[in-house]
Amino acid sequence: DWEAVFAGQEATHVDLPTYPFQRQRYWPEAMVLPAAGVLDPVDAQFWDAVEQGDLASLAATLDLEEVPDSPLGEVLPALSSWRRQRRENAATDSWRYRISWKPLAENTASPSGTWLLVAPGAGAAGDVVEAVAEGMRGLGVDVVRCVTGDVLDRAALAGELTAALGGRTAVEGVLSLCALDEEPVPGLPEVTAGLAATLALTQALGDADVAAPLWCLTRGAVSTAPADGVAHPAQAQVWGLGRVAALEHPDRWGGLIDLPEVLDERAVARLGALLAAGGDEDQLAVRSAGVLARRLLPAPATAAGRAWEPEGTVLLTGGTGAIGARVARRLGGSGAEHVVLIGRSGLRAPGAERLRDELAGTGVRVTVAACDVADRDELAALVRKLIAGGERITAVLHAAGELDDGVVDALTPERLARALRAKVAGARNLHEATRELDLSAFVLFSGVAGTVGGTGQGAFAAAGAYLDAFAEHRRGSLGLAATSIAWGPWAEGGPALDDDTFLERTSRRGLAALPTEPALTALCRAVAQDGPAQMVADIAWDRFGPALTAARPSPLIDDVPQMREIARAAEQAGDTGTDDTAEFRRAVAELSDVELGQMLLELVRTEAAGALGYTDIEAIGPKRLFRDLGFESLTAVELRNRLSTRTGLRLPVTLAFDHPTPVVLAAFLKGEVGRDAEPQTVPVLAELDRLEASLATLSADRTARHRITARLRDILAGWDEEPAGGDGAAVAEKLQSASADEVLAFIDNELGAS
Repeated sequence: DWEAVFAGQEATHVDLPTYPFQRQRYWPEAMVLPAAGVLDPVDAQFWDAVEQGDLASLAATLDLEEVPDSPLGEVLPALSSWRRQRRENAATDSWRYRISWKPLAENTASPSGTWLLVAPGAGAAGDVVEAVAEGMRGLGVDVVRCVTGDVLDRAALAGELTAALGGRTAVEGVLSLCALDEEPVPGLPEVTAGLAATLALTQALGDADVAAPLWCLTRGAVSTAPADGVAHPAQAQVWGLGRVAALEHPDRWGGLIDLPEVLDERAVARLGALLAAGGDEDQLAVRSAGVLARRLLPAPATAAGRAWEPEGTVLLTGGTGAIGARVARRLGGSGAEHVVLIGRSGLRAPGAERLRDELAGTGVRVTVAACDVADRDELAALVRKLIAGGERITAVLHAAGELDDGVVDALTPERLARALRAKVAGARNLHEATRELDLSAFVLFSGVAGTVGGTGQGAFAAAGAYLDAFAEHRRGSLGLAATSIAWGPWAEGGPALDDDTFLERTSRRGLAALPTEPALTALCRAVAQDGPAQMVADIAWDRFGPALTAARPSPLIDDVPQMREIARAAEQAGDTGTDDTAEFRRAVAELSDVELGQMLLELVRTEAAGALGYTDIEAIGPKRLFRDLGFESLTAVELRNRLSTRTGLRLPVTLAFDHPTPVVLAAFLKGEVGRDAEPQTVPVLAELDRLEASLATLSADRTARHRITARLRDILAGWDEEPAGGDGAAVAEKLQSASADEVLAFIDNELGAS
C-alpha cells in the first residue's frame, strides 16, 4: 500500500483500538500500517530513518552515498514532517464518528391495551396532542390522558399519574408529549418546561410503580438528512436525557421518536406500528418517506491537508480553563491575529494573566474579557464593543461549560439549569450576537454522553444533544457556519484535572484520553468538514460496546465496523445468547442454601469487577466497601444494570450504596430471589461494615484503642455466651430485629460513638 502513499492516495489504516500496542493512552503508539497488516522490514527501516531525521541511515537504506549538500538532506526534513502529519491525520480520522439514519422496513402492527398519554399544559402544541390521542384511539387503543400543567414536582406528578390511571394496573405503555412545551420554567430560563416535565415524569413513574415502558415524542428535534433541518433544537435536550434514562432505567424505558411537521393519519399509523413492534430500536424518526432509525458510523476520512485555519479576531469562551487555554495557544500559533478569551472571572481566573502574557509573547494580541456568556445583554455589549473598535470577528469557539453529574433519579430542575446555563444559553446568545457576521467557524464543544448516552450524565447529555441539534439548525436551516464536536475525554483538561482516577476509569470503560496536540489537530480538521455534528473519541469498542449494551441492546452502535466484528466473533465462537435470567433461576432452584449464598457472592464480585474494568474478582474483597473500591454514580448504575440483567430482578439505582459491600449485597439478593437470606440481619451487617470502616481509619491513642477493643469483646461475649438471666439472648434477639437507626443507637450506648 505504500505505492498509494507516494501516489498521494490514502493508505489503508487500522483503527487504533484494534491492536494491543495501540491501546495505550498516549500518542506514539498510533501508526499507519499497510493493508495486509505486515510491514516490510525495508519499508520499516526507511520510515524509521525518515522519522528520526537520520540522513546517514536513510542514504544507506537507499544504497546512496552520503555526500555534503546532498539534495536528500534538503528533502529529509520535509519528508519527515509529512510522515508525522500523515500518521497524525490517519489516527485523528479514526476518532471521528457521525450520526446517520437507516430506513426500516415498515410493519402494519397496531398497539393495543391501555396507554397512558402524558401531555403538557394547555396551549403547548395542543394540535399535536389531539392528533396523537385521536389517532391512537382510532387504532383501538384505550388512551388515558394526564396533563402535567405546572406540576413539575415528582411527588405531585406521581399522585396525578395514579389518579389518572384510576386503579388500572395493566398499562401497555406511557407516551409522553411533554417535550413539545418549549416555554422556560419560571425562574429557570435555561430549562424548558418540556425537559423539566420529562425529568419529573421519568422519576414519578418509578415512584408510582408504573413499570410500563416510557416513550418520549418530539417534533423537529433531529435531522435525518441534509434537507430535513432541525426546527426545534430545544426539544433535542429530551433526546440527551432519554439516552441516559435508557441506561439507568432499562426495565422501564421505551425510546425516543421524532414526529414530522405534518402529522397526518399515515404518520400516526407509523407511530402506532413502532409502539406495537416491541423490538430493540429506541431512537427513531417518522418522516413522510417512512421510518428511520438512528445509527452511529465512522466519519469519512478527511481530504489530505484540509483543515480550518483561523484568522482575524476569534472569540473563545471558557478560554482560561484547562482545555480553553490549550485551544487558545493553538489559535495563536495557527494564524489568529487577536484572541478574545471570554470567562465570568476574566483576569481573576487562575492562570489567566500568565496565559495572556504567554500568548502576547508570541506576537498575538490577547484580550481577557470578564463576561458571562449566559447573560444575553452582557455578551451582546462585548461583541458590539469589539466591532466598534474595528475588530474583524471571524470565528467563535464555545468551550465554556459546567458539570453537574448525577443519576436521573437524583436530578432536579435546578441541577439541570446549572448544567445547561453556560452550554445552552451561551450557545444561543453567541448565535444571536454574531449571526450577522461572516464567520468562518462557529464551534460548539459537546460531549460523548450527548451522542450515545452515559450513566450519571443526564444533565450534561441534555446540554450536549442541544448543541448538536443547534449546529444542525444553524447550518441546515439558516445557512450559517456551525460545527458541534462531541468530545471524548481529554488527557489534559476537564474532569481529568480534578480527579486522579478519572482517566483510568474512562479507559477501563473503553474511552481512552485524547492527547492534547492531536485533539487540537482533530478540531481544525473537523471544522473543515461538511457535517455540522461529529463525535471525536478514541474508543476501544471491545470494552465500550459491551458496557453500553450490558443492560439493554443498543442498535445505535450495531453498524460500527468493530461492533460487527465483535458480533461475528461471538457467533463463530458459538455464543448463542443464552438467557442469563433463565440460567440464574435454574441455579437458584437447584443449589443448596449455602451454595446459593456462595454463588450470589461470586456473582456480585464478578459483576463489580466488570463494572470497574477488572478481569480478576480478587480485586473485589467480599467485605470491602464499594465506595472504597472506586464506585461512584456511573459505576454504581452499571453494577445495578449488570445484576438486573443476570438475575431478572428489578433493582434500585442506589443498590451499591444501600448495600455497601459485596457480602451485604449478596445477602440482599438472596432475599430478593425468595430464598431464606435472613434479611433481618442485613441492616446489622451494613452498620457493622460502617463500624469496621470507621475503626480502620481511627487514629486514637493506645489507651482509647484498648477501651474500644474491650467494649467490642464484651458485646461479643454477651452475644455468644447467653449468660444466665437471658441478657445475651435478649441482645441477640433485639439486634436481629433491629433497624439501622436502632443499631446505631446501640453502638452509641456501648462504644460511646457510632
